[in-house]
Amino acid sequence: MFLSSRRALPSISTGSPSFCRLRRLIALSAVEGVRDPPLDNRTLPDYFSSVILSQKPERPALICPQERPRAHGGPLTRNMGVEGHLAWDFREFDSHISALARGLVGLGVKKGDRIGVVMGNTSAYAMLQWACASVGAILVTINPSYRIRELVSIETIRLVGVSHLFLVPHIRTSSYLTLLAEALPSLRKSSPGNIQEEALPDLKYVVAIDNTHEPKRFHDVLGDIHCAVDFREVMLWQDWGKEYRLVEQIKKTLDNGDVINLQFTSGTTGMPKAVSLTHHNLLNNGIFIGQAMRLTENDIVCNPPPLFHSRLVLGNLAAWSHGSAIVYPSEIYDPRTIVDAVINERCTALHGVPTHFLGVLAEVERRQKAGEKLDLTRLRTGIAAGSPVPIELMKRLIKKLNLRELTNAYGMTETSPVSFQTTPSDSITQRVETVGRVRPHVNAKIVDPVGNVVPVNTPGELLISGYLVQKGYWRDREQTDLVMRKDDNGVLWMHTGDQATLDGDGYLRIVGRIKDIIIRGGENLFPVHIENALMAHPSILEAAVISVPDKKYGEIVGAWIKPNVGAKLSRESVRKFAWESMNPQNAPAWVWFVGEDGTPGELPKTASGKVQKHILREWSRELAEKQIGLVK
Repeated sequence: MFLSSRRALPSISTGSPSFCRLRRLIALSAVEGVRDPPLDNRTLPDYFSSVILSQKPERPALICPQERPRAHGGPLTRNMGVEGHLAWDFREFDSHISALARGLVGLGVKKGDRIGVVMGNTSAYAMLQWACASVGAILVTINPSYRIRELVSIETIRLVGVSHLFLVPHIRTSSYLTLLAEALPSLRKSSPGNIQEEALPDLKYVVAIDNTHEPKRFHDVLGDIHCAVDFREVMLWQDWGKEYRLVEQIKKTLDNGDVINLQFTSGTTGMPKAVSLTHHNLLNNGIFIGQAMRLTENDIVCNPPPLFHSRLVLGNLAAWSHGSAIVYPSEIYDPRTIVDAVINERCTALHGVPTHFLGVLAEVERRQKAGEKLDLTRLRTGIAAGSPVPIELMKRLIKKLNLRELTNAYGMTETSPVSFQTTPSDSITQRVETVGRVRPHVNAKIVDPVGNVVPVNTPGELLISGYLVQKGYWRDREQTDLVMRKDDNGVLWMHTGDQATLDGDGYLRIVGRIKDIIIRGGENLFPVHIENALMAHPSILEAAVISVPDKKYGEIVGAWIKPNVGAKLSRESVRKFAWESMNPQNAPAWVWFVGEDGTPGELPKTASGKVQKHILREWSRELAEKQIGLVK
């Protein structure tokens, strides 16, 4: 039986008091989120003005412990009475957003222009998120880990036609302005607004945000690339004049269906694509994420994962749409600054992917062993997302960090991102073994290879429809049509490529990417199940499971292992542990340890924390050809 009509899908309670409906068991893997309350049809700037600013002007909005007060110039302000670092309430946040919006139109930014940003988690990034939306520009969030070749390639700036590029001089060992000038020498001699670079024909301005904390060094860097403009010079603080009038005129033309954000897919399986997201996508997804976490104006959310991806929504919009404050502990991931921020700013929520949380746990345990007293009592919630969260890790986060209301979420860039999420009212088992239930105004179903909805507890491909589905991949109709298809009733479905199961209560389990499923002698084996079993080993920090070609079975199990520091593991002991923990066919026949046999010391991951299994498969192929890693 093929279910595609929205009316045919059973409604599922989200577990939130405002969404309560009678629960009933389902027989087929198809569900529909509740439709009450209705979706919010405002644009981001309208929502900010009419809901956040009008109701909570003096509530904390943004705290950056690593940035100095008045980092962007302008008039003296209250800075929430904090002397040592940047701390804005929503009124001050708004004054900075407005000054930047006027500055953008002063630079010639027009509605629909693409504004690229390459930086870590900073107040400038937060301002750009709202200022671009206010003037109808499209924020293009770019991975700061990109090399210069990738940055100027067809996959990024040139693909989407960036007209204004905002970036910091450096992050870690990457000196962006210097490397950009070396790669494109014409930028050294170009003047602001008059860049003539054949490789980037749409680029007009390069704007630099000082993160050096050394005025002379920043001045020298700017002097080396004549077309670069100091971010502080872009800000227009006067709330009058032609720029003010132009911003107000543009706001009247905004529509909630306008694209305001291009996010590149994580690229776990190859070439990234630019996902087109609208006011309507992002605002509503942020609202529903925050509701699942039960955020209020009294919450302070520590948001350390990189902003260039879904954390603009999972973190920023989920918090700000509910009047909560956001804390950026530092520009880049640093467990030390995260723990400091949680304690010093009295954070109530902490976001992260499994790798981030492992680092935070290690830092907490290091300090406790050194005799330091840590007050983590205000922590209660957060989101663990980005990649499957091992059961043992979730339990440690609840026990060690007091994240007793920690939620687990599932989503993808193309769905804004969250479509399923747990809530504090779910049981511990549901919160550690599933990614929750379908969110409001979202349809989901699990289908077999020919499109039939499968019975509950049966694996199949997860499809998503509703307000949250992207408008499409930017200027890529072919790739869009491959994953976004209408059914016979005209309902548009996003084909996620994820293998999942849905139980009778509507709780979702992700069992892997369809192309990652291991078919051993005709039997489907799910990498996530095997990874969870391996992660229960006390000496294993991380595990990633992939398929390895085999003459007898077609495919067999291979496992990449990162041991705990100082742990001693053998290939045989890893295989034996899996053999004794689950069905024997799941036991890895091949075992490799990261950092050995010429491999890097870390699992290859995207910046959002997802393991890049196509890279692991390549490593495995090369090692298997030499018979390295085979467990006898």
